[in-house]
Amino acid sequence: MKQGLLIILSGPSGVGKGAVRRALMENKDLDIVYSISMTTRAPRRLEQNGVDYFFVDEETFQKNVEEGNFLEYVSFVGHSYGTPKQYVDSLRNEGKNVLLEIEVQGATQVLKKMKELGDKNVVSIFLLPPSWPDLEKRIRKRRTETEDVIKKRMDKARSEIKEMFNYDYQVLNDIVPRAATEIKSIIESEIDKRKDVSAC
Repeated sequence: MKQGLLIILSGPSGVGKGAVRRALMENKDLDIVYSISMTTRAPRRLEQNGVDYFFVDEETFQKNVEEGNFLEYVSFVGHSYGTPKQYVDSLRNEGKNVLLEIEVQGATQVLKKMKELGDKNVVSIFLLPPSWPDLEKRIRKRRTETEDVIKKRMDKARSEIKEMFNYDYQVLNDIVPRAATEIKSIIESEIDKRKDVSAC
C-alpha cells in the first residue's frame, strides 16, 4: 500500500491552527487523519482529551521522551508538547494522510528528520495571521494566560514568522473557512501530483 502523506500545519501560537484544522477535517474526501499530540498543559475551553490532545502530567510525558516515543517534542512557557511516532507511522503505512498541527519548533524537528530519512511524502504549510494586533487579540481572547506569557508568545511569534519560507506553502488565516479551503486545494494538488508520479 502506498504510504500516506505527512501534512504539517504550523505557525505561531494564536494564529488559529486548531480552528483551521477542525474546518479542514470536515472534508472527508481528503482521507485525513489528525495526529493527536501529547501535552502537559491544561485543556482550553472546548478541547477534549483524546480528540484535541492527549493531556498528561509531566512525569508521563518525560517517560515517553526517555523511551523515544516522540517524532518531535518541545517545551514552551512551562508546558511540553510531543507527537507520538508509532501512531503517525502506523497510520501512514495504512495509506492514510496524517495531519500534524504543531508549533514551529516541533515542525522544524520533523522537517529535518523527514529530510534525513529521504521521506518525500511530506507537505508543510505555514499559517500566517492577518496582522500583529490581530494575533495578540486572538491570544488575549483565550483569557487563559498571564501578561508575561502573552508577551513571551508575541516575542516568539516574531521570530517564528521568519521561518515561513522553510515551508512548502504559506497560507493567510484571515477567515477560517477561506484558509481551510485554500489548504484543501493544496492537499488535493499534492495527492494528485503523487498519483501522477506513481503512474509513470
